[in-house]
Amino acid sequence: MKMNIPFSPPDIGEEEIKEVTEALRSGWITTGPKTKEFEKEIANFCHTEKAVCLNSATAALELTLRVLGIGEGDEVITSSYTYTASASPIAHVGAKIVLVDVKKDSWEMDYEQLANSITEKTKAIIPADIAGILCDYNKIFKIVEEKKDLFQASNEIQKIYNRIVVVADCAHGFGAQQNGKLAGELADFTTFSFHAVKNLTTAEGGAATWKKKEGLDNEEIYHQYQLLSLHGQTKDALHKNGLGAWEYDIVAPYYKCNMTDIMAGIGLAQMKRYPDLLKRRQEIIVKYNKAFADLPIDLLNHHDENHTSSGHLYFTRIKGITEQQRNEIIIKMAEQGIACNVHYKPLPMLTAYKNLGFDINHYPNAYDFYHNEITLPLYTKLTDEQIDYIIENFKNIVREFI
Repeated sequence: MKMNIPFSPPDIGEEEIKEVTEALRSGWITTGPKTKEFEKEIANFCHTEKAVCLNSATAALELTLRVLGIGEGDEVITSSYTYTASASPIAHVGAKIVLVDVKKDSWEMDYEQLANSITEKTKAIIPADIAGILCDYNKIFKIVEEKKDLFQASNEIQKIYNRIVVVADCAHGFGAQQNGKLAGELADFTTFSFHAVKNLTTAEGGAATWKKKEGLDNEEIYHQYQLLSLHGQTKDALHKNGLGAWEYDIVAPYYKCNMTDIMAGIGLAQMKRYPDLLKRRQEIIVKYNKAFADLPIDLLNHHDENHTSSGHLYFTRIKGITEQQRNEIIIKMAEQGIACNVHYKPLPMLTAYKNLGFDINHYPNAYDFYHNEITLPLYTKLTDEQIDYIIENFKNIVREFI
């Protein structure tokens, strides 16, 4: 019997509905007590001292660059193989986007090319933790140390680091681990997404965390995020709400990208369920891996003794097929009621980045990784029956092309 399997619906239950209803009935629906509680939960989960919640991971990444004082005349390096949100915040702050090709047969940046792309103008590196698998942060920090002499600080926070700052785009990776550390403990700053399709959702939403650093005042960093996300206003609505506490100042004409208590309520319920959600994703990955072992398909490594991914996306790369054949397979899967996706079309293939002068011919490994990639449904609401249906149809269809 034909099934209808969407690509990635949110896993929302009565717990989330209860938290949102509680927020609505409380009369406090914008940034308030639930948002502050959610920030504490995120910080505790990630083993960091502070976290700040915002309305998207994109905002979290942009505000992080602004906290670091990165802007016009600076350069920021990121991967050519990622979603636009890894790169567009660089343009938003006025810095130059520098794209690096990935390693052959990998979603991960080519670290030799990364090292060669660093100049005196480089202020930050934004690794993209694709599919919930963390980048090799040991290698990244080794490169940063090797290139330390090139670094030129232009403000006080940059002087504290006295090197390029590593800002992880960990939109996919909340809960991922590497060498005994969780996402949020590895990069200098880490940004997460809680978009509707993410493992943990707040409908829309995101967060930033940062590692403790000598000389860095965590409360002041948190305060800077608050100013940047609330028009530069010195008091948020929660603190203005007290009797006679209306007085405030605007210190700069900043932005509006705060998280609401309605969103945070969803997140608080999701946090309680999150260990089980992560476990279910890994169970599905094991089922897929076992089923596809006899096919000429390259799969990502989601788990070994050194790391465990968040299990956000399930990539398959079918050997020996063309881009056109890849698209035909996706259509045939759709005809069976199964929604698939492609992650990602490399940035130099997109109009916005072509207009900035990027050419996909200079990123051959990114194109090679993309042209035969198909992402299968991977989410906690999938039943075992649905997984078996996906596996059976995918194997049958792929065999038509190999």
